[in-house]
Amino acid sequence: MTTKLYDLELSGNCYKVRLLASLLGVPLQIVPVDFLGGEHKKPPLLSLNPFGEIPIFQDGDVVLRDSQAILVYIARKWGGESWLPIEPAGLARVFEWLMTAGNEIARGPNDARLHDKFGYDLDVGLARKKAHRVYALLEAHLSNEQWLALGRPTIADIACMPYVALGHEGGLSLGDFPAIRAWVDRIKALPGFIGMPAI
Repeated sequence: MTTKLYDLELSGNCYKVRLLASLLGVPLQIVPVDFLGGEHKKPPLLSLNPFGEIPIFQDGDVVLRDSQAILVYIARKWGGESWLPIEPAGLARVFEWLMTAGNEIARGPNDARLHDKFGYDLDVGLARKKAHRVYALLEAHLSNEQWLALGRPTIADIACMPYVALGHEGGLSLGDFPAIRAWVDRIKALPGFIGMPAI
């Protein structure tokens, strides 16, 4: 059974999936998507994800969209309890950060990068303001903790790190956030870590 990722190399959301798969030793067939040509907004990809977005993940008959949901699937299928526990409090702690990745981080550093690197027409001032707020919250948390949840690497870290680490491509600096920089370095030191352009 082939596990496929319909992928864009420069997408932080696609990178999250590649990174977790690499950390867990899950072989992925990478299917590059012609993003500029709009391949993701046309059949057959549109039938796999009617939202017209990537990543799209396919494992046999299972087809998933949204990077956070894909991380959940990979973690539960191949990662065991360490990456995503089923115990209620631990599961909820990880999900708090998955929601942060899909909200504050997406609308902060990710949006700033979309504006600066890809020319998206959005309020970059607001995006940078949101980024500074979430950076401050992350810095405070990581000043007392090595990892975002449960005192160990989980998919919380994999979901949140990419767009935080790519913030410099959106006019943002981690210069004033030593705890965040140290956390990114800890993730980079994990066995099986792979990078992406600018990380």
